[in-house]
Amino acid sequence: MAKGFVVNAHRVDPYKNYKFRIIWDERPVMGVSKVSALKRSTEVVAHRDGGDNSTDRKSPGRHSYEAITLERGVTHDLEFEKWANLVHAFAGDPMMDLVGYKKDITLEVMNERGHVAKRYFLYRCWISEFTALPELDSNANAIAIESVKVEMEGFERDVDTKEPDEASAVPAAE
Repeated sequence: MAKGFVVNAHRVDPYKNYKFRIIWDERPVMGVSKVSALKRSTEVVAHRDGGDNSTDRKSPGRHSYEAITLERGVTHDLEFEKWANLVHAFAGDPMMDLVGYKKDITLEVMNERGHVAKRYFLYRCWISEFTALPELDSNANAIAIESVKVEMEGFERDVDTKEPDEASAVPAAE
């Protein structure tokens, strides 16, 4: 019976969703605790042939890539805020950075040991929403979370990222 894992034939369980890393500007973004789903969709174009009007034919139309949301606990790290300010600074439109407001992001999914199992490249990303502080509640027992909604023009899986050899050494922390 085929298991789907080539290098680690003993493995039968899928990868977990709690080991991941976001990288932009060639370094990991610290503290990201949640990333929404990576999703693309294609519109359906329905049409009919002149001789067969009772049946719809369907073909692919425009593609779109859903924005992702990144969440992390509020700290003194200003990376989310600095990037959001490139799109809209309080000083107004003349302050918008037309050169640097789009970034490419890398999303890495890791196995339990910390080896990169899947890697996705997200292209021409920019921030459309920035939540600097959540609703504050003195009766709650929770972490203050900041978040950004990241728009993108596309993504692709890195086909050069192969199934990791789980018997190899634990990767060094970056």
